[in-house]
Amino acid sequence: MAALVALGLVMLASTSAWVKGYEEPYHFLARQSVMVGTGLFCAVAAAWCPTEWIRKLTVWLYLLACVLLVLCYVPGIGVESFGAKRWIRMPLINQFQPSEMAKVVVAIALATWFARWQTEVGTFWRGFVLPGLIAGIPIALIAGETDVGSALALSATTGAVFFCVGSRLRYSVPVAVLVAAAAVWYVMNDPVRSTRIEAWLDLENPEHVLGTNMQQIRALYALGNGGPWGVGLGNGVEKFGTLTFAHIDFIFPVVGEELGLLATLGVVLCYVLIAVAGLGIAMQALSVFNRCLALGLTCVIVIPAIQNIAVTTALLPNDGLPLPFVSYGGTSLVFSLAAVGLLVGIHRRSQARVLREFALDPQTRLAVRL
Repeated sequence: MAALVALGLVMLASTSAWVKGYEEPYHFLARQSVMVGTGLFCAVAAAWCPTEWIRKLTVWLYLLACVLLVLCYVPGIGVESFGAKRWIRMPLINQFQPSEMAKVVVAIALATWFARWQTEVGTFWRGFVLPGLIAGIPIALIAGETDVGSALALSATTGAVFFCVGSRLRYSVPVAVLVAAAAVWYVMNDPVRSTRIEAWLDLENPEHVLGTNMQQIRALYALGNGGPWGVGLGNGVEKFGTLTFAHIDFIFPVVGEELGLLATLGVVLCYVLIAVAGLGIAMQALSVFNRCLALGLTCVIVIPAIQNIAVTTALLPNDGLPLPFVSYGGTSLVFSLAAVGLLVGIHRRSQARVLREFALDPQTRLAVRL
């Protein structure tokens, strides 16, 4: 996590100076540095906060997340950018993205539900329908903002939690098929989404290279230009306007262009290590709540990273998801760091309890009587 955050600040210093419309060259770097401090404070607070407190506050956190998502649709409060209504205006921080908060809150809500009804996870209502509604309401609100990428990431997180707690596949699989069919219907009937799919299937078509495909094709050029060793920090050329949002959604190709293939593989390795560590924490957790929460938080971090890297390497159609810890975005950074803090707190409490229950005593003697 520390390596990714440090890399993000370095790459912001390299890319944000060329963003049009800002006289101060390090405007984004300064704001991101403040958010790093805020996120680290939230991470420390989350690590020390007892999970029992979080569990008691689940209902209020869930209601707050849903209210903030609804405010995205309210004129004068919601902020629309490039056809998406993902942000709301808030004092001091200017803009806030409720979907980033909703991801963490849904993980907490599902963990609370399955911990309460752990003996009925195989039933239809309490093991599938009701927890599905708990996750489905925020997912529907996020999808309505045209933030399809975040909705898909949260849906995948929900599916992973359902599978691991033991929800019946005979309920999950048909619903997943229906949801996928509905998503395909929605995409095919949405001109913006369908155009992106068609352009993605034919990346080098001249009709799309300067339009729909411009970001992804320039991202591939950046990765190819960097080669194994990169052109040197600050020497990339795609960030000079041809690769739009190089400091947000498409910061990964800039890492490849300036620092080379080894740096991009290192970024991938960092997320792999986060996934392995998060799943290890979930397996060692001593309660159902902590186990489900650790799994959900790990997915909240890793799945968007997979989506972002897949989009910037043209393995998936274009969508506006930041790269956790690296891309510019205060809300994403703060809640990603808070999720890591919660994971650290779960791990510490699991280890402390193990040490208390199985303390080693030098005077203890064990023998087998025959």
